[in-house]
Amino acid sequence: MQRQTNLGGPLTPGGLSGKCALVGGGTKGIGRAIAEEFARQGASVCIVSRSEAALNETLAALRSISDAVGSTAFHHALIADYAQPEVVRAKVLQHISEKGLIDILVNNTGGPPPGPLLEAPREALDAALSSHLLCNHFLMQACVPGMRERRWGRIINIVSTSVREPLAGLGVSNTTRGAVASWAKTLANELGPLGITVNNVLPGPTETGRLQAIFERKATEHKSSVEAERAAMAALLPVKRLGKPAEIAYAVAFFASESAGFITGVSLAVDGGRMASI
Repeated sequence: MQRQTNLGGPLTPGGLSGKCALVGGGTKGIGRAIAEEFARQGASVCIVSRSEAALNETLAALRSISDAVGSTAFHHALIADYAQPEVVRAKVLQHISEKGLIDILVNNTGGPPPGPLLEAPREALDAALSSHLLCNHFLMQACVPGMRERRWGRIINIVSTSVREPLAGLGVSNTTRGAVASWAKTLANELGPLGITVNNVLPGPTETGRLQAIFERKATEHKSSVEAERAAMAALLPVKRLGKPAEIAYAVAFFASESAGFITGVSLAVDGGRMASI
């Protein structure tokens, strides 16, 4: 495939033509932005979500994007709940058998509820590790045989900056994200000889429904306003603003491209400079 990149912004439309991508949590927030960017790049996209209505609405949007860029890609949807890893695996395996191999796997799902690790019950850890680490692992095992066959593949995990700097009040999330990062680094070493790269994208504060809910909770706790909480968080970032889902998607699209073939085992922060570590 010819490399088509624009170092000043998103990849040139069509850069992923002929590729098939599976995107978890593809109907909202960062997941949807990734699915839409892949469609702009000419990839066929299969989105996974629990909501049939949201899947149908997103599919229509993806098809409109493909029409607009002159792409003949086909888009699909799978109704599945990441709280049931075995069911997710079975549905993805069925999709592969019916629709074809997956070239690009994006592991993405909602984060665990907040709270201190000290008080976290076993059920919270079980649920988080199941929906993140186990689902990632099962999906990887479902997709890698086809990637190995073609000697080309991309596995991209949407994780968190907490893999480097744990975030206060997110004990279960910090623990789970760290496990996923270690899993990904191990896989990068194992899959590199097969032409398969494995990388993580670590979003900072990004304008999503999840972040809005956090602002609303903090506003209630602090007896302030959502706008004040948003401004306070933005003030902590060197860029002095929150991220946009599309900006995370651009980084993911680069990792998925031919241009990123020599990059693997990396955890890339897309966080507006929030992390203090080098």
